[in-house]
Amino acid sequence: MSVVQGRCVCGAVALEIDFPAFWAWHDHSAATRQAHGAAYATYIGSWRSRFRITKGEAHIICYEDHARNTARSFCTLCGTPLLYERGHSPKMVNIPRALFDSRTGREPRYHIAIEEVPDWAYAGESLGPLKGYPGVVWHRPRKAKKVEREP
Repeated sequence: MSVVQGRCVCGAVALEIDFPAFWAWHDHSAATRQAHGAAYATYIGSWRSRFRITKGEAHIICYEDHARNTARSFCTLCGTPLLYERGHSPKMVNIPRALFDSRTGREPRYHIAIEEVPDWAYAGESLGPLKGYPGVVWHRPRKAKKVEREP
């Protein structure tokens, strides 16, 4: 069986899962948005028995949200979100997809809390290059239609 390795930003914490991951999904919930500081987070799910911390377990801190029956773990050195665990599925562990440089064996095909998508999140609008800023694209505002007024 092959494994897929992931790590936090600073490299203090490393983890691995057995390939392939069980599933992958996008989480649009407000709690995840706040935990990641982003419009949404993409996770891969793994059976806990197929998941291992391979380095830096002492650098992991956990926040438990008793109201939601969830737990989120982070690297104490760089703050990278590492794990998202939900009380109603104790045999699974969810890991941010971005921690893995290689394929995990699952494409994110599911959306959780899609009704919580913020109005400021990118929704696939057409983008164009921003003149004078290489590598930057932007969503041009709509041109206002001129309203002709009667004299």
